Amino acid sequence: MKILMVGDVVGRPGRRAVRELLPSLRQQHDIDLVVANGENAAGGIGLTKSTADELFDSGVDVLTMGNHVWDQKDLIPCLDGDLPILRPLNFPPGVPGRGYLVRKGVLIVNLMGRTFMAPLDCPFRTMDRLLAELSDRPSAIVVDFHAEATSEKVALGRYLDGRVTAVVGTHTHVGTADARVFPGGTAFVTDLGMTGPSQSIIGDDIEGVINKFLTLMPRRISVGVGPPILNSVLIDVAEDGKAASIARHDIALEERA
Repeated sequence: MKILMVGDVVGRPGRRAVRELLPSLRQQHDIDLVVANGENAAGGIGLTKSTADELFDSGVDVLTMGNHVWDQKDLIPCLDGDLPILRPLNFPPGVPGRGYLVRKGVLIVNLMGRTFMAPLDCPFRTMDRLLAELSDRPSAIVVDFHAEATSEKVALGRYLDGRVTAVVGTHTHVGTADARVFPGGTAFVTDLGMTGPSQSIIGDDIEGVINKFLTLMPRRISVGVGPPILNSVLIDVAEDGKAASIARHDIALEERA
């Protein structure tokens, strides 16, 4: 089985990259499952029903979220519906949505980090509980760990080595060069990167971000510009659920012109 994990989709440029690059990528590599982080897909902040539908129509099978999951109010009722959208599993009990689902024989889990982020439940112990409770689970398990600190991401990957197929980091929008398979058979990368505008600062308008650093004044920052890029990793999964390989696939839209 081949699983493609797509980095944070940012705004219209990110959705365009998915729409125009993903179909041929799926065909070229015979990809079975596509999981994308969609928490910045609607104007750079949050996800709406319409932007989710657009990504599903473009070939995404499951959307994961993160700290912006509540930012678009029209999405919240959808989180308890049939759409394959996940919010972090370690939110407190009683919030809308779910943190895991099974799609195409793969258990997909969404977790969020706590270092430099909201004080959610412990993602390590949350994952322990899930694995203990789901006795009848698929052998293939992938985790989107939406976290700020690289150390926390690596720590979770090492902690789950041998118990899940893959742990991939999202949230920082900067793809890392450490994709590898740990000794226990778990594929890992600290951050998938971003699917969005190339002329930007992690997806946002360059001038607006710089101005905010210079003045410290609050302001609404728009999505950046430039040819869209798609950041992702492709994971080859063996029959026993262990990762056979992981490789980056970072593609600029102009390369396919």
